Amino acid sequence: MTAIAVTLAGSDSSGGAGIQADLKTFSALGVYGASVITALTAQNTRGVTGIHDVPPDFITAQIDAVYSDLIVNASKIGMLSQPAAIEAVAAGLAKHKAQNIVLDPVMIAASGDRLLRPEAIDVLRRVLIPRAALITPNLPEAAALLDGPEAKTEVEMREQADRLLALGANAVLIKGGHGKGPESVDFLVEPGGMTRLPARRIATANTHGTGCTLSSAVAAGLAKGLPLADAVGEAKLYVTAAIAASDKLAIGSGHGPTHHFHKWW
Repeated sequence: MTAIAVTLAGSDSSGGAGIQADLKTFSALGVYGASVITALTAQNTRGVTGIHDVPPDFITAQIDAVYSDLIVNASKIGMLSQPAAIEAVAAGLAKHKAQNIVLDPVMIAASGDRLLRPEAIDVLRRVLIPRAALITPNLPEAAALLDGPEAKTEVEMREQADRLLALGANAVLIKGGHGKGPESVDFLVEPGGMTRLPARRIATANTHGTGCTLSSAVAAGLAKGLPLADAVGEAKLYVTAAIAASDKLAIGSGHGPTHHFHKWW
């Protein structure tokens, strides 16, 4: 049977993040990708210049079209900029009994532009976090979800992950890419334990779409039947290699994308 994953996210017109990054990741990892577009963005490697939200009823129509026909093995949720979009996605996934949901709580682009309206954060907490098999916040996103300061140490990262579990998350991958030091350390925290995932910190400006790429790589692993910890571990290796190869690309003049197809070209 063909492994199928769906990305429910915003479109990045420059191709480095959002559904474009997700579909590239699915393809690179041997998974068929489908999409539900939740927003259109006008953006490039320098920043976001416009956001056009897809009406909630059309988000619902896309979900119904895809999930009523395709046998979906995993779903990745990315940019949802407004409360109505979050509600539509939550209702649609519940209707179709979607499994293996990975939620990337996208709030701010690599350029610093805000992608999630502040009033939508509470809705995200209430209706989507408990539904996801895994949430993948970076340090600023974890702080925003908890309405507190950013974690500065590994101890604080683990404490914040535990607090996110207490909010209803089933598992948390808190990412240390915004941290300091020679290693970029992530923590996978589940009710039954914790896994530390270190990787060499790579000096590059090409970090556009790294969060999208990691979360969609986890979804790809789940779609292929991997246990969560294995899917996360393989996704970490993939995105680290994609970042390490990113300087082989010459894309734009700002934060360039990772190299999703580094194994092939």
